[in-house]
Amino acid sequence: MISKLTGKLLHLGEELAIIAVDPFEYQVLIPDFTRRHLQPLVGSVVSLNTIHYFEGNPQKGGRMVPRLVGFLSEIEREFFEQFCSVDGVGVKKALRAMVRPVQDIARAIEQQDFKSVSTLPGIGAAMSERIVAKLRRKMGKFALFIGRDDTGLADVAEHSVVDDTYLILCSLGHSEADARQLLDAALGSKKKFSSVDELLQAVYDNSAGSKK
Repeated sequence: MISKLTGKLLHLGEELAIIAVDPFEYQVLIPDFTRRHLQPLVGSVVSLNTIHYFEGNPQKGGRMVPRLVGFLSEIEREFFEQFCSVDGVGVKKALRAMVRPVQDIARAIEQQDFKSVSTLPGIGAAMSERIVAKLRRKMGKFALFIGRDDTGLADVAEHSVVDDTYLILCSLGHSEADARQLLDAALGSKKKFSSVDELLQAVYDNSAGSKK
């Protein structure tokens, strides 16, 4: 069982990270909120708390393939496991759905905000009702979660700035994919942003420059 990986982040794709832990390189599946925070850290040493599982259906002649899923903290990993426990969710659907910070999703579930939960990618109205019914009484500590003390990544304040900016871009009419691309471009400068205003300004400055 692999529960944590610490190594050099070699590559970051839309759905996975490649981490070098000599002499091995590991492919780690990641949800989008994790990917956003890793984006400026390519080439750096990072730590991910992981879930190790097997994908496949040998009863239908398929082979079992080992997979790793990575998170910035233990509590985010625990939330993911709870989310996957809902009938009909599973690992792939949960990975696709988790585009927002854990505390935001947990708060929506705890407050029985079916509309907010249903807007998560791949969830929809019927599934949101199922998620809320099973998890709403288990969300207290996740809804209160703020820090990421054990990640070895950038400071907590910057994580919050990235998350808040992402949500603002979505609220301004950008699609989730567009918001991700805009943030990736701004964060690619490796600069640290202390406020949402600073990061939004960098996003739009970069966007304006690319159109010239």
